[in-house]
Amino acid sequence: MNDFILKPNPEDARLTEAVSGIDHEGNPVETRVVVERPLTLFPNGQEIVTMMTIGDHPEYLGVGYLINQNMLLPDDEITAVEYDDDIETVVVRTKRKTNFEEKLKKKTLTSGCAQGTIFGDLMEKFEDVRLPQDAILKTSWLYALTKKINTVPSLYLTAGAIHGCVLCERDRPLIYMEDVGRHNAIDKIAGYMAMKDVSTAGKTFYTTGRLTSEMVIKTVQMGIPILISRSGFTAWGVELARKAGLTLIGRARGKRFIALSGEDRIVFDADGEAIEDEPKTAARKGAV
Repeated sequence: MNDFILKPNPEDARLTEAVSGIDHEGNPVETRVVVERPLTLFPNGQEIVTMMTIGDHPEYLGVGYLINQNMLLPDDEITAVEYDDDIETVVVRTKRKTNFEEKLKKKTLTSGCAQGTIFGDLMEKFEDVRLPQDAILKTSWLYALTKKINTVPSLYLTAGAIHGCVLCERDRPLIYMEDVGRHNAIDKIAGYMAMKDVSTAGKTFYTTGRLTSEMVIKTVQMGIPILISRSGFTAWGVELARKAGLTLIGRARGKRFIALSGEDRIVFDADGEAIEDEPKTAARKGAV
């Protein structure tokens, strides 16, 4: 079975540009840097946010943002997703007016900021999510995934300064999205899954970035029971993962990893001694 239904395209000229400078010895150099551009989101014609993004897959980002901010509910029917490149906007239209529009309007009128309402709604949904208890992660799958993901051509390898998230199944990486913010990358995956009707059953998340509370909340509310990163943890991320029963694996490099939550899902079926460890200095050109 082939890997990757969708993966990064570092050859896309819209996503990076060449910038000239000097190196540590004062010699002239030219390097590729990631491009940021604004994307303004309108659910049913109401402007709610302008996001900074690399600009690929704007439709998936718009839909995924609304899902992961609890603005689109499972029974909301999307009737159209319209992207206008000239004015850098994406409009997501639903069959019925979403219940969040009134909440957003009320919060904006009272305080000028809807973040408190958004956070409260996310945590309310977080409390109700029940993750599959029968999900497993074999260490052989983990080692295969990290090797495939870390060696596939990507903006992360080409220019750095970017985050990646990957939807996986067993030892197969399926959907690999990158963006300047890890929240954008995971939102694009959520949007893809919603628009392509991809089930969360048997799925795992991988991220190049830190295992923060935000990443844990988004993963849990999407119903995915396992989250892996090559980076480290935050204390609140670990606390929330344990509360939700999420398997949380960090510092996954070569044969090494650390699990701080949901360890019972891990099946140790691989010989760690046979796995080549990564050098202390990673081969990537840019840190995230």
